[in-house]
Amino acid sequence: MNALPLLLIGLATFAGGYLLYSKFLGDRVFKLDASFETPAHGLQDGVDYVPTNKFVLWGHHFTSVAGAAPIVGPAIAVIWGWLPAFLWVTLGTVFFAGMHDLGALWASARNKGRSMGTLSGRYIGRRGANLFLVVIFLLLLMVIAAFAVVIKNLLISSPSVVIPAWGAVAVALLVGQAVYRYKIGLGLVTVLGVTALYGLILLGDAVPVELPDPILGMSPATFWIVALFLYAGIASLLPVWVLLQPRDYINGVQLFVGLGILFVSVLLSAPAIVAPAINDAVPAGTPDLLPLLFVTIACGAISGFHGMVSSGTSSKQLDKETDARFVGYFGAVGEGMLALGAIIAAVAGYRTLTDWKAVYSDFGEGGVQAFVTGGGAIVNSGLGLPASLSSTVLATMAILFAATTMDTGVRLLRFVVQEAGEVAKVKISNGVGTLVVLVTGMGLTFSQGADGAGGLRIWPLFGTSNQLLASLTLSIVVVMLIRKRRNPAPALVPLAFVFVMSFWAALAQLGDLYDARDWLLLAIDVVIIVAALWVALEAVVAMRRASQEPPEAPDADVTEKAGTRA
Repeated sequence: MNALPLLLIGLATFAGGYLLYSKFLGDRVFKLDASFETPAHGLQDGVDYVPTNKFVLWGHHFTSVAGAAPIVGPAIAVIWGWLPAFLWVTLGTVFFAGMHDLGALWASARNKGRSMGTLSGRYIGRRGANLFLVVIFLLLLMVIAAFAVVIKNLLISSPSVVIPAWGAVAVALLVGQAVYRYKIGLGLVTVLGVTALYGLILLGDAVPVELPDPILGMSPATFWIVALFLYAGIASLLPVWVLLQPRDYINGVQLFVGLGILFVSVLLSAPAIVAPAINDAVPAGTPDLLPLLFVTIACGAISGFHGMVSSGTSSKQLDKETDARFVGYFGAVGEGMLALGAIIAAVAGYRTLTDWKAVYSDFGEGGVQAFVTGGGAIVNSGLGLPASLSSTVLATMAILFAATTMDTGVRLLRFVVQEAGEVAKVKISNGVGTLVVLVTGMGLTFSQGADGAGGLRIWPLFGTSNQLLASLTLSIVVVMLIRKRRNPAPALVPLAFVFVMSFWAALAQLGDLYDARDWLLLAIDVVIIVAALWVALEAVVAMRRASQEPPEAPDADVTEKAGTRA
């Protein structure tokens, strides 16, 4: 089969979802109101609460939620065949991810930009909120650990990405100064920023950087992990407009340019899909498609991490509530497009089925490297770019998004540590909170090997906890909708499906982790199972209670804006 129909059907599905379903959600379910004073205005502080152009905010939000996950997950999941991965990515994006991301953004904006952990206390109960924080903490910890390993692997396997990966930080700093300090037009800054990024890609392809071994007494792998955590810690402490926001925006534009290159290459070369639609001959040791497909592909279909970004940073920068549809739902669509590109690269970027099977010889193989190799071959064939440059473009795209998710994850995890301190009546400063995050994050990463070599063993558990958190986030949205006497079904259906699949997967992984004698991950899995089940039960009680209470006044959120401010 040719890959072209797959691309066109996928893009048409995403377009229909944004133009039709997101409009229904915005107008009929969430009833977005342009006159509502968002937290970015009501609590403006120039650090976290900053009214932001919706295109810039979309770039920050999209690249923060995207990362490497919508590349890694789909490029692993095609081991079961391309059809299940394709259906879950397209339908999951339209009906699950878009609803989740938009809902989380709306819920937080209607509550002064509070995080999902804090909102769980208001809508589910204090006991559930404390357990919710545990799930969030463990998820974000796995996010930064897994992504540090993904980035480290790319920096070592593709030395041509070292210069563009780190040079992008300087570009982002200049973009932030140009937009916010010198008030230069966004269009001009965008063109110059993207041009600079692609100039760095050309330079990196011409001058690959390989570190000496050892370097400062460490292996290159260990050095890169430490450097990444230090960078993420510094980035998380800076005001969002200095680095985080402009980096995410310019990377978001760069991603769409990169996706455009890949998709145009598919149109021009029409590569054949060599992988089976349904793989009946999976390698020995491959887990069953049900339920693992639905946690292997998390980002790219639905992801609890998105709720953390929506409520942790994006809701604090929303200029108008009606912008939430573009930022939240279209952010999910952008990630779905990236996941679609990863699927096509991983199944149509190889010459023969034998070549494909050589890569997918074991579960967990493929991932980012399959995307870079397969996608590079498609770009080389379609546009005629040199093979090395084609691979460098896609590897840079992957590494920049992994880095933006990692630094956003560190910032969000610091917020969680500080919220936990408030529960314990201990005030934790930004510096101390960040230090706690860096120590625990590096501890988990190096627990899987001195150079993080086994770090991707965290991936299935990350996907499971990610999906469990998505269902718990949706439970808050459902309670809010019930209180307002609006139709909760668009959130309730994804909630039920995702919770069942992810809880099933968490139970299934207990045996695998026990057999592997990985006691740390086994303990984390047990804690996640207990906490998630407990919060889910508390959420069911909260939903029932909300349905029996008098309906919330239609303007309850609006009146809050003009009165008390946190």
